[in-house]
Amino acid sequence: MIKYNNSWKHIQSILVLFIVIILTVFLCFLINVNVNNTGYSVFVEFKSAYGVREGTSIRMRGVNIGYVKKIKIDLNSVLLLVFVKSTNILIPKNSIVETNQTGLLNETVIDIVPLNLLKPQVVQKINVFSEQCYKSSVVCHLNFIQGERGLNYDDLVRAATRISQRFDDPVFFNIFYLFLQNGIDLSDDILNITFDISNCIFVLYNFLKNILLNYI
Repeated sequence: MIKYNNSWKHIQSILVLFIVIILTVFLCFLINVNVNNTGYSVFVEFKSAYGVREGTSIRMRGVNIGYVKKIKIDLNSVLLLVFVKSTNILIPKNSIVETNQTGLLNETVIDIVPLNLLKPQVVQKINVFSEQCYKSSVVCHLNFIQGERGLNYDDLVRAATRISQRFDDPVFFNIFYLFLQNGIDLSDDILNITFDISNCIFVLYNFLKNILLNYI
């Protein structure tokens, strides 16, 4: 009976040690994931919100890299606090930041289009939270960048409406008709000149031909 109890205690000790090892490995994995996925924030300024709201997606090269955390209205602009999900995602300072509308519901997203390629050997040494980062070619934590208005379906609809209104305008239609009429008249004149030139060439050809035949 004593031998059995000692064996059971030994098994329990092994199980406890095994559980402790598994928990330690799991905690280290979680800590490593949290460290690698720690994000950073960037300020983006637009002249208008352009349909952007809190939670609007941020994309770079078509991939979702973050979202709009806060929106603040200034006197002459709208300031966004953008959260990038991971410090491993680096945004070149020389990039186009613009709002675009996508999908059937015209959902607004903020697209970042890098204009420069980052070198891997340089990227590995960059920490977005360090002071040296501000001298680099990438956007750092709490940096400020300027945004622009991109593709907007409202602008396309407005432009199409203006074009249709122009065609309904009698003055514009008369000017367009005169332009076509003048173009037709000009083409007739060019055609007549072409015929005259061809006739001259034909007469000159026959004249030279007769001279050569008489000479021979």
